[in-house]
Amino acid sequence: MHPTGNVRVLDRLVADGIISSEQRERALQVVQTMEERLEEALIEIHATDEATLLKYLATLHKTRFVSTEKLAKADIDRFTLDKVPRKLAEHHVVFPVLYDRKSGALSVVTPDPDDVAMIHEIQLASGVKEVRAFIGRPRAVKAAIAKNYGGDIHAFANIDTQAHEQFQTMLNVYERNLVTDESLTSSLATDEGRRERVISAEQLQQGGPAASTRGPGGFSGHEYLETLNVLVTLLENSRGDLRGHSAHVGRFIRKLAERIGLSEIQTGLVTLAGYVHDLGKMGAYHLTALNVAEYEAHQTAAVKAVATPMRLLETIGLPLEVQEAVGQMYERFDGKGFPEGVGGKDIPLGARLLAIADTYADLTQNPRNPFRQKLRPVQACEVLTRFRSSIFDPNLVDLFRITVTGDDVKARLLANRYRALVVDGDPEESTVLELRMVEQGFEVTQAHASDTAFRQLERGDFDVVIAELDLRPQDGFALLGEARKHPWGKKLPWVIVTGRTGRGDAQRAFELGVADYMNKPVASDVLVAKVKQILEREAARAGRRGVSGSLKEMSLPDMVQVLWHGRKTGALKISAGGDSGEIHFVNGAIFNAMWASLRGEEAFYALLKLEDGEFVLDPNFEAPQAVIQASPEALLLEGMRRLDEEGR
Repeated sequence: MHPTGNVRVLDRLVADGIISSEQRERALQVVQTMEERLEEALIEIHATDEATLLKYLATLHKTRFVSTEKLAKADIDRFTLDKVPRKLAEHHVVFPVLYDRKSGALSVVTPDPDDVAMIHEIQLASGVKEVRAFIGRPRAVKAAIAKNYGGDIHAFANIDTQAHEQFQTMLNVYERNLVTDESLTSSLATDEGRRERVISAEQLQQGGPAASTRGPGGFSGHEYLETLNVLVTLLENSRGDLRGHSAHVGRFIRKLAERIGLSEIQTGLVTLAGYVHDLGKMGAYHLTALNVAEYEAHQTAAVKAVATPMRLLETIGLPLEVQEAVGQMYERFDGKGFPEGVGGKDIPLGARLLAIADTYADLTQNPRNPFRQKLRPVQACEVLTRFRSSIFDPNLVDLFRITVTGDDVKARLLANRYRALVVDGDPEESTVLELRMVEQGFEVTQAHASDTAFRQLERGDFDVVIAELDLRPQDGFALLGEARKHPWGKKLPWVIVTGRTGRGDAQRAFELGVADYMNKPVASDVLVAKVKQILEREAARAGRRGVSGSLKEMSLPDMVQVLWHGRKTGALKISAGGDSGEIHFVNGAIFNAMWASLRGEEAFYALLKLEDGEFVLDPNFEAPQAVIQASPEALLLEGMRRLDEEGR
């Protein structure tokens, strides 16, 4: 609070008879000499109690107040906490307490509810429609941040004597209800203690309810998941071919969550959903999203069983995100699933991930799956692809495929690709775009904040930037403006893809020299095509040079694979022993080959025999009419067979 504001508030408190003139002076002295907040100073000198002070200040600011006791007892869900990043919460001393999904309003507690700039920044960072600011004691808000974001269960202990007593009572209850392996087993069998046993998202990140209080009954994060794994495995012992299934699902989900770029906490939550998704559903059928969608008997069984794990998860107090993932894993992307009949991204991300991982594990590890045999990873991915957009999220299916098969690693082998920086605060959206761009031969780097993006730009040599405007800590315009001040950023093409709908945003973007401006949602294939057009125009104007080298550095078969997987377009020109030849690539496909007097496939096979020579990859060529119809894979296989026959 500004010094002038302190004096004004103190004067009003005196005028309204809340404090005396002597207390006013003492409080002001504490504020000035000890750099203490006014609220804390008044409580420190016992001029008034917390409840009276907060009630008065709430009336003054025309809002409501939240007491230290309520903040100490509050169990805030991870979805709400994630709306305000920890660093932002600490910087502004603001704590999120409630997010209303229907109205899009986020309620926060702060000592400064009239700080318009702070509220605006919170709104931008969270993406909510409205921020409702309630007043709270500064120390209590800081303690709530430490407890809920950092897992510090002692955060409220030293606020003052009254708070300390409240904290000790809560701590005693907490320690009596630590979730151990014995108590967890008991919880699965009974509803006793349902309301008191709560596991927080931070504790999951650190590994469990007792992560920060080692001792009897306490265990670390890794131990927590391992204990859970053991318990689920014990329950699965009667499942024959499905033993260990839940652990496999958990590991697959973790891989995909990490590939998307979810936070450690979010990754831990969706992984946990993988471990517990089959609790209470161990009947005659294995109820995967695919089986439930395709077979009436499975669907009937799933409808009856879907509520059982929800009751179990509520009993042990697992976070809402885990409960939602398990409870909605039978929703379909086309909206024809259950229990709520929602579709697309209205289905929680955890549920979409779980549906894919559970089905894949069933197809690859259960010989009693619908195909009555364990499928190879590629075969299982083909099945998932068959049902993309109907049962499964199509983008997540594609991402899962490249995660488990390693196709993205092959694509990254390609040299001389366009390098793109994708800047978006939504990891899911940016990862989907990365997937499409990698498929089209791009090398992609992601950044989810403007300061990270700027550091990447300083270090990297990018050909294009694709950026959202709604970024933090600074928006996309600020990032673009700062980049334009540097030699490396003056001519770098930018494409803005944003969820903003302001009329002046597009005009401002073009005034700053962006190459294109698009409003979300934008089909990723369309976006990639536009970006390639922009870069091709830039390359034509700049007279793009090709890559050259020796066949000693990279063999021709390896080079062909790289260009094929990278979907490269260009003429690969080879010279060796006084002869020359070419292989023409169009988006990775081989259109033609020439060597000496040979043309087509025979020329290609002759070129594969070369072990010495020079090459140039020329990107500036007109794509010819296709002469070769065979796929690069077929050509390479036949070429390798011929080399083997010749003993090479």
